[in-house]
Amino acid sequence: MNVPFLDLNAHHAPHREEFSRAIEAVIDCGAFAGGSFVEEFEKDFAAYCNTTHAIGVGNGTDALWLALLAMGIGPGDEVITAPNSFIATAEAISFTGATPVFVDVNESSYNLDPDLLEAAITPRTKAVIPVHLFGQSADMEPIVRIAKAHGLRVVEDAAQAHGADYKGHRVGTLGDAACFSFYPGKNLGAFGEAGAVVTNDASLRDKIAILRDHGQSKKYYHGVVGWNARMDGIQAAVLRIKLRHLDEGNRLRQAHAQRYDAALAAVPQVIIPARSHGVGHVYHLYAVRVRNRDAVMEMLHSRGIGCGIHYPVPIHQQKAYEHLAYPVGAFPVSERCAPELLSLPMFPELTPEQIDYVAENICAALA
Repeated sequence: MNVPFLDLNAHHAPHREEFSRAIEAVIDCGAFAGGSFVEEFEKDFAAYCNTTHAIGVGNGTDALWLALLAMGIGPGDEVITAPNSFIATAEAISFTGATPVFVDVNESSYNLDPDLLEAAITPRTKAVIPVHLFGQSADMEPIVRIAKAHGLRVVEDAAQAHGADYKGHRVGTLGDAACFSFYPGKNLGAFGEAGAVVTNDASLRDKIAILRDHGQSKKYYHGVVGWNARMDGIQAAVLRIKLRHLDEGNRLRQAHAQRYDAALAAVPQVIIPARSHGVGHVYHLYAVRVRNRDAVMEMLHSRGIGCGIHYPVPIHQQKAYEHLAYPVGAFPVSERCAPELLSLPMFPELTPEQIDYVAENICAALA
């Protein structure tokens, strides 16, 4: 049996005709960069997230970067985040001129540990970016409480958590702004690069909208130095269609995770993903922890099973950030988990038979 890590063809097949009609509509009216298709998607996505505003941008990294710029964060400032994210979280901080400061994660959720947050705050700290890793919200209540006590902005990195919720509130409504990636493999994925910022702050929305369009409030009148970070019309048209199916896709991911859990929970060599209380996990990734991860992965590949690693080197140990001079052991949980995490196949169209085959072969590999 062959079990791919991700099957976008299977994901797109039921809606190909609808996608074709939407793309033809964009071609017919020529609204390729920004325009009406982006505006309609922004309305739909804001409504989905239960926020007042959504601003479509070129990708998830743009979303993080522009949100921070719009908050006035720049050289000399510090922004706190987790070290076990994709590097884009830290890159966005660096490209404002600010310095990323890392706080270790909780070993159960792999999200930023609120108990360690306050100790990392200095007079230079201006914001916190909790990452909703693998599809599960960070513990936002204490994070927001601590941030407010210190006058800090909170930007949710929700690139892996489309449709997730925290204590009855959808991610995107928990901080000052939330940033999403629509990279093709995400729970809500485009046909290329795209991203968005959602917020209830009208002033923040206006600043981001200007920054994404070369700093202009109207054509050829540039009030600030901005960038070209517009979402394109074809991506918006595709995303509007796929947004209508997101909740069902997330429901299927949750069902798949339950089947994996049932098959692997009794295997002592496997640590399955934990679900935090009051949190709706949408399983962008189903990441287990195993010893001898690389050998297990090699055996699974030999049996036709695709797997992934997220992320093999924590950000503070990447060469790009060696100038921050964090010593080995600075963030023991992130460093301990990195060589053990293994992402198993997870996408809505997985079959029960495929999941059982993956679980059986993990057990065989560990035996």
